[in-house]
Amino acid sequence: MHRPRVRSLLVSCTLLAGVGLVHAAGAPAVLKGQVENDHQPVAGARVELRELGLSGTTGSAGDFVFASVQPGTYTLMVTAAGEAPVSSQVVLHEGQSIEQDVELGARVKTLQALRVTAQATPVAMARSLQQYAPNIVNVLPATEIQKLPDVNAAEAVRRVPGISLESDTGEGRFINIRGLDADLNGTTFGGVRLPPTNVASPLGGGRAVAFDSIPAGLIGAITVTKSNTPDQDAEALGGTIEITPRQVPPDKDHFLQGEIGSGVETLRDSPIKDFMLSGGGRFGADNAFSFIGTLAYYEDKRGVDDIEGSYADDQANGTPDKVMNDFEQRYYRYHRRRVGYGGELDYRPDADNRWYARYFDAGYTESVNRQRLTYNMFQNGTGSTSADPSNPNGFIDPTVTFDKTLRNEKERIDTRVATIGGENDFHSFRIDYLAALAIGSYNKAFDYNSTFSTAGPTTVAYDNISDPRYPRFAYVAGVNPQDPSNYTLGGFQNSTEHDHDQEYSGAFNLTLPTSYFHGDDENMKFGVGARLRDRHGAIGRYRYDVPSLPLTGFTAGGPVSFYHDHYQNLANINAEALRNFFIGNPGLFPESNPLADQQNDAQGASNDSEDVYAAYGQYQFTPVDKLGVLAGVRWERTVASYGGNQILIDPVSGNFAGAVPHALKHSYGNFFPTVQLRYELREDLIARASYSKTIARPGFNQVTATMLIDPGADTVTQGNPDLKPTTSDNFDLSLEYYLDNGGIASVGVFDKELSNYIVNKEEVGVTFPNNGLFAGFTGAAKVFTFANLKSARARGVELNYQQKFTMLPGWLAGFGASANYTYVDSSAELRPGDTELLPSTSRNTANLALTYSLGGLDVNLGAYYVSKNIFGVGGDPSTDVWSQPRFSLDFGASYAVDEQWSLFLNAKNLTDTRMKFTEGPSNSRPIQREFYGQTITAGFRFKF
Repeated sequence: MHRPRVRSLLVSCTLLAGVGLVHAAGAPAVLKGQVENDHQPVAGARVELRELGLSGTTGSAGDFVFASVQPGTYTLMVTAAGEAPVSSQVVLHEGQSIEQDVELGARVKTLQALRVTAQATPVAMARSLQQYAPNIVNVLPATEIQKLPDVNAAEAVRRVPGISLESDTGEGRFINIRGLDADLNGTTFGGVRLPPTNVASPLGGGRAVAFDSIPAGLIGAITVTKSNTPDQDAEALGGTIEITPRQVPPDKDHFLQGEIGSGVETLRDSPIKDFMLSGGGRFGADNAFSFIGTLAYYEDKRGVDDIEGSYADDQANGTPDKVMNDFEQRYYRYHRRRVGYGGELDYRPDADNRWYARYFDAGYTESVNRQRLTYNMFQNGTGSTSADPSNPNGFIDPTVTFDKTLRNEKERIDTRVATIGGENDFHSFRIDYLAALAIGSYNKAFDYNSTFSTAGPTTVAYDNISDPRYPRFAYVAGVNPQDPSNYTLGGFQNSTEHDHDQEYSGAFNLTLPTSYFHGDDENMKFGVGARLRDRHGAIGRYRYDVPSLPLTGFTAGGPVSFYHDHYQNLANINAEALRNFFIGNPGLFPESNPLADQQNDAQGASNDSEDVYAAYGQYQFTPVDKLGVLAGVRWERTVASYGGNQILIDPVSGNFAGAVPHALKHSYGNFFPTVQLRYELREDLIARASYSKTIARPGFNQVTATMLIDPGADTVTQGNPDLKPTTSDNFDLSLEYYLDNGGIASVGVFDKELSNYIVNKEEVGVTFPNNGLFAGFTGAAKVFTFANLKSARARGVELNYQQKFTMLPGWLAGFGASANYTYVDSSAELRPGDTELLPSTSRNTANLALTYSLGGLDVNLGAYYVSKNIFGVGGDPSTDVWSQPRFSLDFGASYAVDEQWSLFLNAKNLTDTRMKFTEGPSNSRPIQREFYGQTITAGFRFKF
């Protein structure tokens, strides 16, 4: 006997986003539906719930209803004259209303659609979507997201098996799927592909969506697709993350829910503001219209304590190991205001037709104040450092100079999505369609960088071997670096940046129900689509000659002791005072090299287009009982132009003489076949096997012919116009055992065989002359470029377990647990003859959560672990940059005072987890180590 199937995963996710807003009410259940034959209503059919002895007959429209049914498992039997009887098992939960349609015919086709329309358990619905999907997906509803202190989409989705998180400034930002970095994955919002906002993705592709711009309060559900179907974009090498916006709950004519909270960032004792409001309802004749609006706001002022350094790496010339090129003490203050808002208007005049329009806007504004004390050591590679005679693990450097620098920056990143679309069911065929505009933008209003330097050298004794986590420094002789009067202004510059990435998209899909094999949801589906993308970027850089100003005139407060009192950082530079002095005295700050600034701007300008046209066909059917098959192929044609400037240099002076726009054109076509097999060993035991092919196009930053120079970040990036897109042949096997109350126990294996994998090449400790194009580089820099590898692979295992222990007696029935673990074994020849892990691949990723939910109390303790991975590829294995393991622990609790009001308490990063980068895989060579303290929030939630 066939089980009911979910008719459309996207529609069901939309439904889940709505029902995730409410909880079980403890009321009787309702079962209703319609009996049809060849899509025509059947009147007078007998409908029976056998175990209860309840029966009735369908009306003139083929409809039936059983109201006030006690929760339980029942057999639904439908008989009609001249037709074979149809029976199926239905499970009704407290307060649930389900609509279940029955199709009669020459062969039993049973329940063709299951639509939960009222107070179902959201996690159980999410699990049902996963169970009945034809491909491999994971679904996370909003009610699960709010149980832990995940303030953005990245932190929420990391709880899903196969996901690892890239963090920045103490908050999740980018998502890796199955060991493949964030640039290689797809992201959609309400079915519309999102462009990137923050172009500084970890591996430089600039395609990754920065999930920290999307507040958790805007999310109705998150679906991670790991085996692509032909009706999805093929640009999903690791997978696709769909963020479904909130919807009006199906059983509500109107609703209002919200959250108001506050808290503290403990490192700086800075305040937090947390606000979310969502509401809407149905109106018009027969409630055909519905509207929902959502607003989410989160403001914090996070502090970061950070130390960074680089090594001379000059052992070939007799330099002792671990001699340092530089060391930086960084004291940050970030002020971020994250705002997301949007709405959707639906018109559904009947069960067969729907039209909608939606708009969403999410992003944040951030101000950065970075106070940095830099030790310029080893004379940028030309000095001499000797062993410390009083310390076998120490060194003496007699030529250290110091810079006290301030970075005062403000930026805005933003994502906007506008969509109109519709769905129409003509019974013999169905169509759906949409047109959308998605915009991702990054705007840097200003980025003032000022440098005060000491005039003379200081002899410094240091030890970075005894405890590499906390290098120790002592000032032996010379200029006192802790005296502000020894510093004079030596450099001042400003920069701006604007990046705008927009995409017009449209899609049309035709679904033809078929009955060649008489299986559930058998259909052929065809579609066409187009994504027309334009991207442009512009930078402005302004460097100035400076007057000889003492640091003492621009300090605020006393000396700063930070990093748990391990380091002194002088008094902070007063950003407002220095900026006001600059603005008020333009004559003292003439532009130092206008031609070099113009050259830098010309090299950083880009004007790109990338259009992708697609067509596909797929067939979903059941060739034999219990076996479901989805097979098809997608074709995509890429037509792209990557524009930049050709720089002209005066042959006599060597100065910038102009720029000529030029563009590199690329066009190619690809076929993406897939076969997805799903077999029911039992109703609750599903085996899957799949093959699919996907693509990742080169990032705009990777394929550009221009050079990007950023002295504020001490980086130089050079693109490679000859890059080819990366493709992958993906193989999956899984076994899924579905437990009661939304539980699951599953195991899966995967293999991704990659062609033309793009890898970043990184050199650290590179020095540039502090003039011309490179003016402002005061220490060692990093240089990035990109190349294709012929082949690479990523293979692994996913384990997942989640269960509520409702079988335990009394109060013990509130306990539950969830755990998932992913192992990834990846490899690529990053350098000739040198095979390593793929960048961003962590071999081990795990989540563990202990939960308690009974009555109105809900308590959750969530742990997350990710092992080390290669963050940047160096010239050899010893200079690769590694991100070291991270373990974090979060706590979330809520208590429902009544059906409308609840209180919550969240504590994030209880372990005060460090973000740590090293040169090479060993912990003994740290180059960056920063921490953030805990985040504590509390407040109340309401729903009406």
